[in-house]
Amino acid sequence: MRTMTSYRGGKFFNKVLLTGTSLALLGTALPALAQNDAPPADEPEEILEIVVTAQKREQSLQDVPIVVTTLSAKLLQDAGVRDIKDMQVLTPGLTVTSTQNESLTTARIRGVGTVGDNPGMELSVGVVIDGVYRPRNGVGFGDLGELERIEVLKGPQGTLFGKNTSAGVINIISKKPSNVFGAEAEATVGNYDARGFSAAVTGPIAGEEVLGRLYVAKRERGGYYDVVTGDGPRTTTEDATQDFQTVRGQLLFLPNEDLSIRVIGDWSSREERCCVTVQTRTGPTGALINALTAGGQGIDLTASPEDMTAYANRDTRQFIDDKGISIETNLKLAFLDSTLTSVTGIRNWKNVNGQDIDYTGADILYRRDNGDFSAEFKTFSQELRLAGSTAKLNWLIGAFYAEEDLDRMDSYVYGTKYAAYISALLSQQIPGTTPSNVLPLLTGRAAGTNFVAGQGALDHYTQSARSFALFTNNSYQVTDALELTLGLRYTAETKEMTGVYTNSDLGATCGAAIARSGLGGGTPTGIWALIPAGSRPTVLGGLCAFWANPAFNNRQVADEQEEKEWSGTFKGAYRWNDNIMTYASYARGYKGGGFNLDRALTGLTPNSSLYFPAETVDSYELGVKTSLFDKKVLFNLTAFDQTFNDFQLNTFLGTAFVVESIPELTSKGWDADVYWSTPIRGLSFQGGIAYADTKYADFVAADLNNPGSFAQLSLLPGAQMSFAPKWTSSGSMTYTRNVAGLRWLANLSAKHTSSYNTGSDLIPFKMQESFTLLNGRIGIGSEDSRWMVEIWGQNLTDESYKQVVINAPLQGTGFQSTLQSNGTFYNRGLDSNTYDAFMGAPKTYGITLRVKY
Repeated sequence: MRTMTSYRGGKFFNKVLLTGTSLALLGTALPALAQNDAPPADEPEEILEIVVTAQKREQSLQDVPIVVTTLSAKLLQDAGVRDIKDMQVLTPGLTVTSTQNESLTTARIRGVGTVGDNPGMELSVGVVIDGVYRPRNGVGFGDLGELERIEVLKGPQGTLFGKNTSAGVINIISKKPSNVFGAEAEATVGNYDARGFSAAVTGPIAGEEVLGRLYVAKRERGGYYDVVTGDGPRTTTEDATQDFQTVRGQLLFLPNEDLSIRVIGDWSSREERCCVTVQTRTGPTGALINALTAGGQGIDLTASPEDMTAYANRDTRQFIDDKGISIETNLKLAFLDSTLTSVTGIRNWKNVNGQDIDYTGADILYRRDNGDFSAEFKTFSQELRLAGSTAKLNWLIGAFYAEEDLDRMDSYVYGTKYAAYISALLSQQIPGTTPSNVLPLLTGRAAGTNFVAGQGALDHYTQSARSFALFTNNSYQVTDALELTLGLRYTAETKEMTGVYTNSDLGATCGAAIARSGLGGGTPTGIWALIPAGSRPTVLGGLCAFWANPAFNNRQVADEQEEKEWSGTFKGAYRWNDNIMTYASYARGYKGGGFNLDRALTGLTPNSSLYFPAETVDSYELGVKTSLFDKKVLFNLTAFDQTFNDFQLNTFLGTAFVVESIPELTSKGWDADVYWSTPIRGLSFQGGIAYADTKYADFVAADLNNPGSFAQLSLLPGAQMSFAPKWTSSGSMTYTRNVAGLRWLANLSAKHTSSYNTGSDLIPFKMQESFTLLNGRIGIGSEDSRWMVEIWGQNLTDESYKQVVINAPLQGTGFQSTLQSNGTFYNRGLDSNTYDAFMGAPKTYGITLRVKY
């Protein structure tokens, strides 16, 4: 059993002691090894020089007036990073989580990111791979292959990276083809039946003019959740499995010294099971669910999330297919000694999922994996940049065009126990009724005709976007010490959507209840006349969840919106000497508006408009970048103050996930990064600390687009934002050295995160306490790195931590219908919800063999 991290008791201190002891042993052992293999006196000492492309040109990290955390290819390999979720352990201020399936993965910087399962939402943290923007976080998550480096740019980056980068950018640069032949491969085995293989080859194809690189990978792993299947028909007893393959090929054409053309094609496919939950708190409905489930195995009444035991009777298979091609052309021109760059991207991404919506062993509500719950993105993008420089000026002008077409299916299917479960809940509220007669009494329909198994809702959405932008970014060297940068971007976008809603049972059960209740007009009849008027809406709410609402049946909606927005930046950098640079900056970011691709409603009435407006951010930064001890230590410190307006929050409003624009969100704090080439040759350290006080401003119901949403958002005004820990820190120590005729490798990476709430509604039961993750790797191989054997472990202390906590569907009530004495609509003592959690990965370990030619 894993233990939750806590500052109370000795378990946390034992883990800190373990981490500290490991680092101490590494620190004492490595000097001895270094003494046994001391370098010649005249061997040059290592100097840190980190190159980044955060401003679309190669620069030293210490010359860029932006907060950038750079992760080199070596560090990524030593730390075992294969995808963006892995890299968060190396990046303070970055949080990455996933929920119902891997396509719903969210990256957040300084606590700010896109939350929830609405694919109509744009990003807050942009993902760019080899210059091509990925439209959603989930689209950009997968095996990243051979990397040159990853740059995490914090704060709005709208000038050069465009809209939907209001919180930052994850800029991924892969390795280019080499003009020297090379091949390498690796094989991995680990716990949870993990198996993986990858291979790569690169070199000239047609002399020096055509170079190539090919990467292939196949990875599998069993699940780390044990699943109790209850009523079935699910038979798989594990979840969070992994089974994917990737192919990535490149051609680099170099016809002359002025022209280069890089063509990249990639394809990846995943067929896995994801995602189930564990109970963190079981409400009064738990016993009822167990009574309805075969063998009484419907839900975990003991609520022990560290056991990683989940309950699901329906399958959670996910299928993800991602493919695309990009072409980057660079042409040197005689005109102003400039370079013309063209980046073209064409991509297609599709996912199909099955889901046990109620997250229990009872057969209540689910989604089939037949395509009824799916999303497909087709994107085309084209960027043109012309850049050049003079003795004083670095200039850049560009244009960007993008087309994005989204096709989404959504469904809800009644299970065999849906009617029985709803009947049991309603009979507890209405005196004189029983589970066998309550539905006929409420609807006037015969027993067995209400909520028939296999019936439900099926919706189809389309959304298309056409975006065009003009931008410029220019840095002028006013003096040898002072440089000013001005960037500006104009974006014009048109978005269109359609929605078609259907109910296979026409929503007849809910419709009949509305007619008899009198709430649709008229006089209550039958048992409705005996129910107090104040209780009728609550009873009707139990019958008329949005998937059962006849107001949506055969409803068709269409909308079109146009947006035009300016974004930009102004920076001043002053270099006091070769070792110290300070800067101040202002940046304005922009995140596009969108549509609620869900059954958004207020009460029982569908919302007339599904549109939510664009989000903007104004950010101010003051920073210092230093190179110390002959450039063996790089230390950078930045203070920031960001204000978001119309912040797009996707949250559960008691009926559906709906995006609501929060009037104002502020984030203030500082980032510190250090890169250290230690006096022990071969030993390096990289780490950082981030502090962010990210809070909602005070607001009232009238400030919202839909004032009816306020009750479920009433904990937000003035509070710390969800997924926004105030403190995060990370550190990675790596040692590589040739000793006694062998190559030795050791790496320890750790990240500490302070407490934060994992629910967008900030219900107290969704808190995650402070925790620390520790990864490690030890390797030995040949001096020329022709082979290497590595033993590794992730989450070595086996921390049990929650990624996201959710309200278990149909299993209780959190927010109340009336204002409570604390000034909100939430009363902890009256909260009857069951809460479920998507957990972080437990301890994993294994062994990897690498060979290189």
